[in-house]
Amino acid sequence: MTATTVGLVAGTLTSIASIPQVVKTLKTRHVRDISVWQPLFLAFGVALWMMYGILINDLPLILANITPLVCNVVLTGMKIRYGWEDQDNL
Repeated sequence: MTATTVGLVAGTLTSIASIPQVVKTLKTRHVRDISVWQPLFLAFGVALWMMYGILINDLPLILANITPLVCNVVLTGMKIRYGWEDQDNL
């Protein structure tokens, strides 16, 4: 397996890893068991990786971080928005 193949597989897996949680949260609007810190820190980390990719002009690194950035920002937003609804139902 070449380094490029490893990079492509790793980028693909990390890019799609948050999608199932976002879809489930959109369907259920249930966020009680999700920590706000996990997607928030991931969003900041992924944004920094994307900025690094921009600084070194590495298109695969930039592209591999767009999807997880969007997913983690959306998940953080849903935790903030729907978190109040979960508290009301306690």
